[in-house]
Amino acid sequence: MSDAPHPEPTAAPPHDFRSSSLLSPRQMRKLLAHETQFLNAMEARVALFLRSEFPLKLAGIEIISYQKLTAGWAAPTHLILFKTEPLRGVSVLEIPLQLALTIVDRLMGGPGRIEPTTRETSEIERALLDQIVQIILEEWCNNWAVVKPLKPTVLGCESSGRFMQTAPPQTNMLTLAIDARLGDCTGQIKLAFAYSEPASDTPAPAPLAPVKWNRCMDDVSMTMTAEWQGLELSARDVLHLKVGDVLQVSPQQARQVCLRLGENSKFSGRLGTMAGHWAVELTQTMKI
Repeated sequence: MSDAPHPEPTAAPPHDFRSSSLLSPRQMRKLLAHETQFLNAMEARVALFLRSEFPLKLAGIEIISYQKLTAGWAAPTHLILFKTEPLRGVSVLEIPLQLALTIVDRLMGGPGRIEPTTRETSEIERALLDQIVQIILEEWCNNWAVVKPLKPTVLGCESSGRFMQTAPPQTNMLTLAIDARLGDCTGQIKLAFAYSEPASDTPAPAPLAPVKWNRCMDDVSMTMTAEWQGLELSARDVLHLKVGDVLQVSPQQARQVCLRLGENSKFSGRLGTMAGHWAVELTQTMKI
């Protein structure tokens, strides 16, 4: 029997099960085939619109956390927030800045070439890109029309995801990575959708009885205000604030906005944007 010391057992590497694929191999194969059809339709339509070749290739499909998704965004970039009714949640389309500006150059009659830059897109450039964005979203929804009719609605766009919070950090996001090329410019377009588990067999609660409305109240105006807690500054700090300063708001507090009707707290919701304006999505009715 050997007296040599036994090697210490190797520790198992940590594994984050939240990033594991939630799709079976069979489901993944069907999804790959389905999204390939979407790419073919999108490639043909965008190429016709730009009057230039626009080859696309599906680089991958994965389910990752919202936190990991945002960590992969460049700054600046071109992010489009949208909803696909009747699906729930806010989805995100990312077009890399260099590819976005190359598309703009082509739309304005140029050859589709742009020098490397780190500037943000202008309002006119975003308006031009909206045409391509609409084509991409329409083709994606059209590809699912046989399964479920979907209607895309653009909520707004951002140049950085640093302070953007459209979902809790651990929300599963179904992400499509698409390699695209226009002229000599290449980039990876990403589509990300909130992914939820199939609904359980638990029966839905019985609908509430409809409220009888008094038509005399139709034209009565009421003041609605939105507020949240969590940001505290000293009087000295307030005196030193100036244009351009950034005040960081906790994402948790931004998801706990209280909406008041007059003096009464009526709803709670989460902060966001719609069509370039601040908005609050109602999430719960509060008891008065």
